Amino acid sequence: MSAILQKSVLPRITERRRHQRVKVNLLGRFMLENKQEYPCQVINMSPGGVAMITPIRGEIGERVIAYIDHIGRIEGKIVRKIEGGFAITVDATMRKRDKLASQLTWLANRHILDLPEDRRHERRQPKNPITKLILEDGSEHICRVLDLSLSGAAVKTKVRPRVGQAIHVGKIRARVVRHLDDGLAIEFAAIQQRDKIDENLR
Repeated sequence: MSAILQKSVLPRITERRRHQRVKVNLLGRFMLENKQEYPCQVINMSPGGVAMITPIRGEIGERVIAYIDHIGRIEGKIVRKIEGGFAITVDATMRKRDKLASQLTWLANRHILDLPEDRRHERRQPKNPITKLILEDGSEHICRVLDLSLSGAAVKTKVRPRVGQAIHVGKIRARVVRHLDDGLAIEFAAIQQRDKIDENLR
């Protein structure tokens, strides 16, 4: 019996250790089997699993499709419930898992280096710096965009939403990555198109 137990338990332990979890703070949306979409916040992730904070918790074994900022589309099944959300296993090919591992390595290194965005995107002044900052509660605040790139911006404002909070700047979905002396550093949920970014900021 001990030999049987050893064979059945050891592979699962090896599988868990092979996928190192990375602490992240990524926004996204997910869909349960009822086909309804909900927002989510991924708090840690590995190529084999994801833990997310969600407004609704599905059932163990329920299939989930999620679209995560900087990661893309993932699929899996709920394996356990956590405080404020649930964890899923990632159903993916080895090639997809390798891609996820590379994405997570980049995200981990970015946070270690304290890079709020990809520095390859050149920063510039917006054509019209005045826009609206829209918070999670729907409140709107006039703000000034000090500079921006395709992946983020510095905004002058008196409001101080918490770091990690989802916001909108004009029509662009974003999140707060750092507090500045007179405003916020924000990261866009998706890389913006160069010819449309100014229009989307209005």
